Amino acid sequence: MKLQVLLSIMNEKNIKDHLKQMNIKKNYVVINQITKENIPLIKEESPFNKIISVKEKGLSKSRNLAIRNSEANLGLIADDDMCYVDDYESVITNAYLKYPMADIIAFEVEYEDKNIKKKNLKEGRLNFMTSMKISSVQITMNLDSIKDKKITFDELFGAGSTYIMGEENIFLSDCLKKKLKIYYVPIKIGTLKLAHQSSWFKGYNKEYFYSKGAVFYRMAKKIHILLILQFAYRKKHLYKQETSFLSATKWMLSGAKQYRLKKKKGK
Repeated sequence: MKLQVLLSIMNEKNIKDHLKQMNIKKNYVVINQITKENIPLIKEESPFNKIISVKEKGLSKSRNLAIRNSEANLGLIADDDMCYVDDYESVITNAYLKYPMADIIAFEVEYEDKNIKKKNLKEGRLNFMTSMKISSVQITMNLDSIKDKKITFDELFGAGSTYIMGEENIFLSDCLKKKLKIYYVPIKIGTLKLAHQSSWFKGYNKEYFYSKGAVFYRMAKKIHILLILQFAYRKKHLYKQETSFLSATKWMLSGAKQYRLKKKKGK
């Protein structure tokens, strides 16, 4: 059983140094999206160590490209602010031996930013609601299952896309819709050095809630209004200094409507 780290980065000049900082020594696919001048087009190709430079942006595009170019059985979604424990490969492969029926296994990630609250999940299988507590840096996948079911990250969602968030939640919901099995194993695989939101999170503003509404519609259009209302109520303590419950709800409903009309027009 072989594991590859699937890393998406942007405008990185010293990829090998960056991999060392993340404690990744081997078995990786790195997608370096270049949007600036004077960034070298680095390329490395061997079966299990690949660096691919592309002149485009969009986190979901990058992750899809990494999955397509992977040669391993298992993939680990990596963020460039992660630092992995020394034995992350054996932790992950042993979990798949323990749960051979698993298509996705999420692991524990520690946050250097202590303001980010740890989400308490029990070991075992996840459903639609519990999978919404998982962030992208926790996700590993059976790449054979993902490719066989032709599941990809929705390229309308994620940093650098039309809607700035939610690509991992949509990905997991698509896996569940295609009857894949998702598990959680509470073993630490690494530490996120910076807030995972930092690259796209600019506050609880109109853009944030527009995107959140679109995410809920994309995940579950039949119950998206219920998801919007529960989120607006449950997270009120986080955004109350920036906007009102009414505005947050209105913006999410508008985002859902905007996404629905966009898909209807085939955009």
